[in-house]
Parts: sequence; structure tokens; C-alpha cells
Amino acid sequence: MRTRFRGITVREGLLLRGPAGWAEFSPFWDYDARESRPWYDAAVASASSAWPSPVRDVVAVNCTVPAVDPETAARIAGAGHGCRTAKVKVAEPGQTLADDEARVAAVRDALGPGGKVRVDANGAWSVRDALAALDVLDRAAGGLEYVEQPCRTVEELAEVRRGSNVPVAADESIRHAEDPYRVAALEAADIAVLKVQPLGGVAACLEIAERIGLPVVVSSALESSIGIAAGVALAAALPELPYACGLGTVTLLEQDVVADPLVPRGGVLPVVRPEPSPAFLAQEPPPDLSVRWSSRLADVREVAS
Repeated sequence: MRTRFRGITVREGLLLRGPAGWAEFSPFWDYDARESRPWYDAAVASASSAWPSPVRDVVAVNCTVPAVDPETAARIAGAGHGCRTAKVKVAEPGQTLADDEARVAAVRDALGPGGKVRVDANGAWSVRDALAALDVLDRAAGGLEYVEQPCRTVEELAEVRRGSNVPVAADESIRHAEDPYRVAALEAADIAVLKVQPLGGVAACLEIAERIGLPVVVSSALESSIGIAAGVALAAALPELPYACGLGTVTLLEQDVVADPLVPRGGVLPVVRPEPSPAFLAQEPPPDLSVRWSSRLADVREVAS
């Protein structure tokens, strides 16, 4: 990783090849075999089956700003490969609301007129803290586009939505839930954030999008271009796509597995099915890495059987 993100500095994963092409299996290491099962299902589905026909050739994306200092945040947003929307991470452990406010204001200034700012708290706030923070950050942004997962539970999201003028997007409350439709039933969100791997694949996400009845933002799970391409395929197949998607995260990686990484150009990503570069495939992974991922794959397959 170019910057520490989601508490990690190195992103690991496994690439699989099937009759439909290459796919990615990259659950985070704090996920056990059962929680990693949908990620495995998504990889098998992508490697085995063709993706749905797209209704658009490109997908608009946001740039992602980690919980960094204002100067770095402004630099990331200003060099956002043409992205006019930025998602800013907030509520980082060890940081203050003043840190978040300064970061959001710096991003707003870097984007300039017409730029849109959304924030992501990853469920870290209480309802009271969320309402207080959104009041501050909404002013700093000159009007937030939305807040992603301000609190942990669906009930708390509903409280925040009733108490704030900032639209609420649900992420973890969908992908970590036994019932992903509770956010709609409880009127807890204005937007559904869908991620292909954690939700079991492109087809599974399309079904959720159809049933949940909310506008959808397709987001990444910090994948390589192989995994991001599946997210782009989902976004390209949705009948409506009113928001920029969170799929511009390959820029957070120092290197990629393909020769032409899926990074935004003019704020959009093309609908493509990339393959690993010959140079990448020629590399021998460290033995301990191969053993760990082979073991992990076996554990997840056992759960899946």
C-alpha cells in the first residue's frame, strides 16, 4: 500500500483462472473461513461464468483519501486522475474530529467548484457522535454528498438518517448482515454500497441491487485490477448508476498484477477483463506466502463443501 489503509500496509490475495478468465480471492486476514466463503464464491463465479452484458462502456469513480494529514489529502484529491468525487476516510482511531474536519476541507479545496465529497466512518461513531461530526464535516465540505456507514448497527443508521440532513449509505450493514435488506425495511439508508467479493459475486450483487430498492454505489475491497474489473462489470450492468463508484483504489497500491492497471483516466474506468502480466506470472511467490494461502483456500473450500 502507498499509505496505511484499513490498518494494513501490504495487500495479499490469490488469483484463480477458470474457463471464463481470471478472478481474485482476497479476503482480509482478520476474516475467518466462514466469513471468507462469499469471497471464494465470488472468485469461482467470476472464473467460471461470463459477466452480464454492460449497459454502459465506462464507469465514473471517486478517488479515495485515507486518514492522512490535510496536505497529503489535498495532493491525493488533486491528483485524482480526473475524479470529481472524493471519498474521505474519517473516524480513524487516534485521530480527532478536528483532524477529520481539516482533511475534508483540504479535499474540498483541492477538488474545486463542482467537486463532491463523501465521508466513510466504517461504523466507528455512536449516534450522538455521528450527528455532531456530520454537522461539522458537512460545513467543511460545503455540503457532503453522503456519509458511508456512520454507525455499526442498522438501527443506529436509521437514527442518524432521521437526525441529519446528510444522506446515509450502508456498507457493512449490508455485506456483514444475515439480512442485507433490513436497511431498506427500517429506512436506515439512502444508498446501498455493494462489494462484489464480500457479497458472493457479480450475479449475487445484481440480485441484491434489484431487491433492495435503493440507489447503488459499487465499491472495492482493495483488490488488484483483476478484482476491480469484477466491480466495474457489476456497475456497468446496473440499470441506473446515479453516483460515482468506489472502484478507483488501484491507485492505493504500489504495484499491480497487470501490465495496464485499472486506474481512472478522466474520472472513469473502462469495462474490460484484464489478465495478469507475463512478468507477474513469471514471479515465484515466497514459499511461506504460498503455504499460507494454499492452507487458507483449503479451509474455505471445506466450509463451502
